[in-house]
Amino acid sequence: MNLKKGYKQLIEEAEAEIETISAADAKQLVDDENTIIIDIRDVRERKNGYIPNSEHAPRGMLEFWADPDSPYHKEYFSSGKKLVLHCASAWRSALAAKALQDMGFENVAHIGGGFTAWKEVDGPIEHAD
Repeated sequence: MNLKKGYKQLIEEAEAEIETISAADAKQLVDDENTIIIDIRDVRERKNGYIPNSEHAPRGMLEFWADPDSPYHKEYFSSGKKLVLHCASAWRSALAAKALQDMGFENVAHIGGGFTAWKEVDGPIEHAD
């Protein structure tokens, strides 16, 4: 099967249009009252830990939770705060940040390297009880 675009090209195109924040710089945003860190990983992935104060919006629900006209809308998407997304390795979050930009969100970014990079820079991690 010949695809018009493969996942690598989609990620490259998204990264060319979105803001990427390094994991080291993102550590400074954990307690920033003007930033919301959004974990788009699957709920099962979060069992291995998550960034403190982060919100969880599974990738499959992102557009529905972000759209104020959706019955699934989550208010934190309408907060006006900077939205910083992450996944495990920054592939899904790059595509997700691009999708939010395409929807009209202007203050959105993602963490380069994702949760893997977060752990490598010794970012704080919480675990569910």
